[in-house]
Amino acid sequence: MNYDFQKIEAKWQKYWAENETFKASNDSDKPKFYALSMFPYPSGAGLHVGHPLGYIATDIYSRYKRHKGFNVLHPMGYDSFGLPAEQYAIQTGQHPAITTEKNINRYREQLDQLGFSFDWSREVRTSNPQYYKWTQWIFIQLFNAWYNKKSDKAENISSLISIFEKEGNVNVEATCDDDTPSFSAADWNAFSEKEKQEILLKYRLTYLADTEVNWCPALGTVLANDEIVNGVSERGGHPVIRKKMTQWSMRITAYAQRLLDGLDKIDWPQPLKDSQTNWIGRSVGASVTFNVLDAERNRSDEDVISTSLNHLDQIEVFTTRPDTIFGVSFMTLAPEHELVAKITTPEQKAEVEAYVEATAKRSERDRMADVKTISGVFTGAYAEHPFTKEPIPIWIGDYVLASYGTGAVMAVPCGDQRDYDFAKHYNIAIPNIFEGVDISQEAFADKETTVIANSDFLNGLSYKDAMKKIIVELEKIGHGEGKVNYRLRDAVFSRQRYWGEPFPVYYVDGMPQMIDLEHLPLQLPEVEKYLPTETGEPPLGNATEWAWDTDKNEVVSNDLIDHKTVFPLELNTMPGWAGSSQYFNRYMDPRNDDAIFSPEAINYWQDVDLYIGGSEHATGHLLYSRFWQKFMFDMGYVPKDEFAQKLINQGMITGTSAFVYRVAQRPDVFVSKDVFDKHEDLETFKRIQAFTGVSVANLSFDAIRVDVDFVNSSDELDVIKFRNWQPEFKHAKFIEEDGLVKVFREIEKMSKSKYNVVNPDAICEEYGADSLRLYEMFLGPLEQSKPWNTAGITGVHSFLKKLWKLYTNGSLSGVEAEPTAENLKTLHKTIKKVEEDIENFSFNTSVSTFMICVNELTSQKCTSKAVLEPLAILVSPYAPHIAEELWERLGNIGSVAEAPFPKFEEKFLVESSKEYPISFNGKMRFKLELPLDMSKDDIEAAVLAHEKTKEQLQGRDPKKVIVVPGKIVNIVG
Repeated sequence: MNYDFQKIEAKWQKYWAENETFKASNDSDKPKFYALSMFPYPSGAGLHVGHPLGYIATDIYSRYKRHKGFNVLHPMGYDSFGLPAEQYAIQTGQHPAITTEKNINRYREQLDQLGFSFDWSREVRTSNPQYYKWTQWIFIQLFNAWYNKKSDKAENISSLISIFEKEGNVNVEATCDDDTPSFSAADWNAFSEKEKQEILLKYRLTYLADTEVNWCPALGTVLANDEIVNGVSERGGHPVIRKKMTQWSMRITAYAQRLLDGLDKIDWPQPLKDSQTNWIGRSVGASVTFNVLDAERNRSDEDVISTSLNHLDQIEVFTTRPDTIFGVSFMTLAPEHELVAKITTPEQKAEVEAYVEATAKRSERDRMADVKTISGVFTGAYAEHPFTKEPIPIWIGDYVLASYGTGAVMAVPCGDQRDYDFAKHYNIAIPNIFEGVDISQEAFADKETTVIANSDFLNGLSYKDAMKKIIVELEKIGHGEGKVNYRLRDAVFSRQRYWGEPFPVYYVDGMPQMIDLEHLPLQLPEVEKYLPTETGEPPLGNATEWAWDTDKNEVVSNDLIDHKTVFPLELNTMPGWAGSSQYFNRYMDPRNDDAIFSPEAINYWQDVDLYIGGSEHATGHLLYSRFWQKFMFDMGYVPKDEFAQKLINQGMITGTSAFVYRVAQRPDVFVSKDVFDKHEDLETFKRIQAFTGVSVANLSFDAIRVDVDFVNSSDELDVIKFRNWQPEFKHAKFIEEDGLVKVFREIEKMSKSKYNVVNPDAICEEYGADSLRLYEMFLGPLEQSKPWNTAGITGVHSFLKKLWKLYTNGSLSGVEAEPTAENLKTLHKTIKKVEEDIENFSFNTSVSTFMICVNELTSQKCTSKAVLEPLAILVSPYAPHIAEELWERLGNIGSVAEAPFPKFEEKFLVESSKEYPISFNGKMRFKLELPLDMSKDDIEAAVLAHEKTKEQLQGRDPKKVIVVPGKIVNIVG
């Protein structure tokens, strides 16, 4: 009876779909378990074999928990908004919805054939209006909320308005804009409606503000930091510049400390926690303000110093070392700092503007990473030292970032290497406040022992004492205070794209107004072009019907805008992370049209028990999701303020790329690896020279990528396929070795652009989905990266055939026997090991355990149903199709997925006998099985009575018999 995996897998995939085997209930007496994989973006390329790794791991654990009696929620959906579909629409004119639907259908087909236990009744798509209705709803909740520092949580904006009406904002402790003015209750009540709305925008958790953003002209949109690689867009490799734009932002900074504290409550990988900790960047120090000086610009520096100066503006800096304030030699502002244009002198204007323009072309990440380049420009302006009253030159430099701290630093060259290098480069005087003190890197970092010198009232104080003293003195003179600062900036939430969630926002007198929930979703309009308008507006500016009628509560023609009852709608769309920031909660009740989820659903499922996905989302999706979850918790919508208890970052399955050597001077000539390896040998070189006409002085080689589909397991290139691959290779010539052209291999990230992608469809066709699932787990530990080698899958496929044979030669053949002690020992050590492995996510060692088990049971000629039935259940999470078939053929009704997990019993592993090696004069001659409870005398008697002992002794009496119970017997003759 052959193992017909194709027929078996198709049969059980159909069964699961028709019977909704994995459909979860929101009302169950069973304990809940929520297992989740990060949902994919459905690209046109479909899945490659690297993509399912995390899905398989989640599926194994989900199936295991179902066997353990849990009501398992294991959903899947699609992160279906995004730039790739929009770029394709721009190129082809095809609506993104059409290509997205096509790509989703392709993904679904591939996911189904891998046998995942997804509850497809809960599928979500972020581009579906019935889904993004609730993303729009959350946006409105954030708009209608503020962060109360006293209660340390978000509250409804109505409570803030109530405070303003009664007492103004003097006693309000809130996360708000830095330029928020103070006002009394009388002031508030006298404000116009527009003035009130402008004030409230400074407090709302989502708000409009002029923000420095990463602008990509080629894509016509703002990009997040994680969408930029080496200064260019991750998608397409286009230049990115810094630009100030009016954008929607999310006040994630309100949650900075709670986001840090929450990391201690969740079981997430430490490297991921470290990434978030560093990204949030908590620092303790002081805020210090320096007055900018007004001086006559035509005087010399000496004149400026001696002139009575007036204060124009203030520069605020945050420093973790305010105790070094007497060592300040100059100040450096970020080129984007709002004061740069204002304070720059006429003489310096041209140089400053040129520098600012050049800096705008570098991303913040590039500037942060560049620790070697020293560049800056003097503004011509000076600040006043708050204590000495000495003027301090103000420079701009791209090593200071507008998004970090205040966008300004007080430079202390005698205590900071970068400040020192800058000062030396531009010949700025360096006062030494550490004269006679060890200021090595280690000593300066040792805040317990650093002693301040030459610093007025700080002279001789240790770091701790100096910190306390300086903060007190700064507060006395009104130039600073102690402060905790965070590197984290508010998240820009606008994108100048078409294919994204529309904002539920219209504008009255320039102020944003929210559309009521009952009228959501606000759906994307049709547009003729997916590019920005000729006047630079986002793609939605091309829509002819994109205005909101407040009487009819519907979208109407732009021609009807009268700013009385019909108003313009927001033209930006939400970023990609909007749809993924609450999808895990929507899965709990995805068909609910009246609420994002019912109280019953959220109170039953609570949160995600196991989340598996990539570490690349550490400071994007995973941070934003935690922010939204904490907000939803504050507002009473969810019972937990962290959405996932445990998270695992699966490693990467890398591809084995193929390269063929090409003669650089003859692009039409390619060389087999065997030839290249010997090209320095005289005979081989002569052969290459004769073929190409290239002299030894000029000969060199390029490595050209080859599609791995053109290469067999012996690394031999199919030259016909290669020639037909691309026009430039049509007339390719080859220098062969023994009639073959061989390639060389390198391990790289699996990627379509590297031509090293292995399609899971082909693997399933040749070996089956169960083989693919087992092989991906067998490659190595889940968290580690490992290379794919298609040739290796034959080993696990052979195992499945051996497993099939064990059953078809045993119970399925009609022959059944009681389990032997050996059978039960093999089974229960397998139960014990597999359960431990699954609980520890050591799936690779489970596969090895299955192989050992099947080998042992085969050797034992096991035909016992009492052993083979539980074995089918053990195998089921890993290879569900074959397990279902074997389960049914053993006479069971229903899915093996519903069977309880086998219970391990220690008694079957307890040894009752020992196989003793019997030695004669120290040389082992045979083995003898004896009970473990035999006495030493009984063991000796049993051995001496054995026929093989008599053969060895040949009638002689032994001189001595050495017995070590439970270990050895040695007869000295």
